[in-house]
Amino acid sequence: MSEPMTAGADGGIAAIAEAPLQGMITLRGDLSDDTIRAAVKSATGQKVPERGMINTADGVGVCWMSPDELLILCAHGDVPDKLHQLQESLSRVHALAVNVSDARAGFILSGPHARDVLAKLCPVDLAPDRFAFGQLRRTRLAQVPAAFWMLGEDRFHLICFRSQKQYVSDVLTVSAQPGSAVNVWSKTISGT
Repeated sequence: MSEPMTAGADGGIAAIAEAPLQGMITLRGDLSDDTIRAAVKSATGQKVPERGMINTADGVGVCWMSPDELLILCAHGDVPDKLHQLQESLSRVHALAVNVSDARAGFILSGPHARDVLAKLCPVDLAPDRFAFGQLRRTRLAQVPAAFWMLGEDRFHLICFRSQKQYVSDVLTVSAQPGSAVNVWSKTISGT
C-alpha cells in the first residue's frame, strides 16, 4: 500500500493540488453491447461516452479510456455498491468490472497557464479549440501514462498510477515554475 502524501504548489504559473479521494471502477468489455451500455447507465446515470470523451453529472462520471475500456468515477464510499450492481448486471456477458480506486492518484491543475503546464509534458494538442470541456485524453505525461480532462475553464483533473504520484507531482511542479509560461494560446504576448 502506498504511503499517504500531499502534493500542492501555487507559487508558479498554475496551481497544483492533490485531488480528493475518488472512487474508480475499470470496466472492460464490448462497449457496443446493449447489456453493458444499460448496466453503465443504470449504475451511473450516464451514457457510455464517445471516443475520447467523458460524461459527468452529480459527482459521477464515465470516461472513455479505450475501445473496450471505461473508467467509472464516483464517491469513494459508493464503489462497493456500484461495483456489485455492475457485476450483477454483467453476469451474463463477457465483461470485467474491478475497483481501481486505490491504484490511482489524482491532481487538480488550475490557472490561466494550466494548458501550458500540460502542453510541456504531454504530446496532445491542447489549443482551446482542440481540447475542451467534455474531452478526455489518455496519454503520456513526461515518462508515465496518465489521463486528464477539463473540469472547467483553465481547470484540469489528472490521474496517474499511485506508484507514480511523486514523480507526477514533481514534473508538474517543475513545469509550473514561476516565469515558465509559454503563452502559446495568449491573445497578446508581452513584447510583441
